[in-house]
Amino acid sequence: MSEPSTARAPLFATSLPLILASASPRRQAYLNAIGVEFTIRPSQVEEPPREAGEAPEAYAVRAARSKALDVSTRYPGSIVLAADTVVALGGHLLGKPRDKDDALQMLHRLCGRDPHRPSRTRSHQVVTGCCLARPKAGDEPGPSPFLVEFAVVTEVVMAIQPHKVLAAYAATREPMDKAGAYAIQGKGAFLVREVRGSYTNVVGLPLAEIVDVLTSCGVIAPGRG
Repeated sequence: MSEPSTARAPLFATSLPLILASASPRRQAYLNAIGVEFTIRPSQVEEPPREAGEAPEAYAVRAARSKALDVSTRYPGSIVLAADTVVALGGHLLGKPRDKDDALQMLHRLCGRDPHRPSRTRSHQVVTGCCLARPKAGDEPGPSPFLVEFAVVTEVVMAIQPHKVLAAYAATREPMDKAGAYAIQGKGAFLVREVRGSYTNVVGLPLAEIVDVLTSCGVIAPGRG
């Protein structure tokens, strides 16, 4: 009598080939964790400038769309997933810092002490725009590729920190490739007092919404139990 298999079935089975238009290890890790199979083909386009009066959600979706279309053009007929995450604070967008000084400046804006606003906390929004580009099916109307676009917004409440603490964190170099100059899943977790909304969105990929889109488009399906 053979021994029962101890191999675990994947949570989701990938039905259609998927390209992830991102080099982010965090986005890759989330998809890997739920069993989604994908090929990494990072977009080569620069992030577009923000248009006057453009809402953070609209900008993030437009940036994700440009990435998805760039990769879709290079790999026609493929299903491409792209995402772009920004931090919104008082109408301003914070992307990835240019250097350590820029990171420290961002951190001060997000959770530095303000003598004119004596408070123990300060909040901002993390916005991730997502775009799934897929080939148009049969006589489906509209342009090809067909685009599924959406944005997810999470409010993050930060604990106010003194300059020395923020400078020490900036010196770790962890902020350098993170929108808003902090990593909630890393050392920067101590900066965050409260998350209102999707945690995975703050990390860079709103996983619940991504799974909804991938299943509705037939890219993935629940694995066999």
